[in-house]
Amino acid sequence: MAKRLSALRPVYVVGVGNHRYQKHSETPYVTLGLTAVRSALADAGLVWPQVESVFHATCLLGMSPTRTMLRHLGATGIPMQQVENASASGSTAFRNAVLEVASGITDVSLALGVDKPAPFVLGASRNGLDTLERDRVAAFTHFALLAQTYGAESGAGPEDFARVAVKNHANGAKNPFAQRQQARTLAEVIEAPPVAGFLTPLQCCPVGEGAAAVIVASADAIRAHGLDPRRCPRVLSSTSRTERVYEPASGFDAALTEETVNAAYAEAGVSAAELDVVELHDAFSVEELLYVERMGLCARGDGARELKAGAFDIGGRVAISPSGGLLAMGHPLGPTGLGQVTEIARQLRQEAEARQHPGARTGLAHMVGVGAVCLVHILRNEA
Repeated sequence: MAKRLSALRPVYVVGVGNHRYQKHSETPYVTLGLTAVRSALADAGLVWPQVESVFHATCLLGMSPTRTMLRHLGATGIPMQQVENASASGSTAFRNAVLEVASGITDVSLALGVDKPAPFVLGASRNGLDTLERDRVAAFTHFALLAQTYGAESGAGPEDFARVAVKNHANGAKNPFAQRQQARTLAEVIEAPPVAGFLTPLQCCPVGEGAAAVIVASADAIRAHGLDPRRCPRVLSSTSRTERVYEPASGFDAALTEETVNAAYAEAGVSAAELDVVELHDAFSVEELLYVERMGLCARGDGARELKAGAFDIGGRVAISPSGGLLAMGHPLGPTGLGQVTEIARQLRQEAEARQHPGARTGLAHMVGVGAVCLVHILRNEA
């Protein structure tokens, strides 16, 4: 019988670090990654030789970039593995590190995400099979159609989708690691020429470059290295699923999210009502409304009304994407899921500064990737 994470030994986030997400620059990927790792080590109070394994998430750097980056910290001979799982690459690297520590293989593991913009090819385009759509439907078209369907079913209009962007850009303006750090008005969001359907540019995430690092450790390592357990939220669940065959027009992104989140709730032994902060895959504004409903954070069809009422603001009933989300913090692919975890960890430690959601104790990170895949993690500060 498959074991849940709760059946293995506890795993804790002990250190987090970031390099700001930004537009493409001449900054070497090595600089991006080392900045995040050094920050995570300093945050944890660890030194590089105490790290026992590495899982490096990247979609665009090419073959074998990991050791040539991390050797600048010292060639310690530890195992390193490159992880690619589309937008969920960082989330998958985090899951791998968590499971390795939970299983007892290592006591301290690093999950690192680094990417720089580059041309890419989807594997499915090389499968040698012809399909009706041939060229893949553009992501913004897919989500514009979902927005149209959601609006028809719920009564939501263009302003309701734009409010997601207004909230998240306001949060991103308070985040020193965000690519977009400017608050926007509803008029600025909604009056721009649309990309597709209701979606305007500020309702679509920027894809840039950056890095995020998370160090996880066992309770034994926390004691052995003299770390402060009050700054080490526990990973209660780490779930991963891929899409099934769903009913036509049901929206596989939302259906897959609901299945994965429900599995995470069961594994963690928590309910939606216990969540204080959520970082979710809001590559397009409509996604936030779809996912908060499927996560059980509000009733189906009520997402736009709850958003307008402030339920998802920092200081509201549950803070959704206090980092700014993908819309404002950005979506550099490999680091994105790990950037979510760094935000959750800071929130649960009460260290998120201007973005702090009062009394945050339990947080959820959610990512969807092409394939489709979905990963969900739930963390709690038990101190």
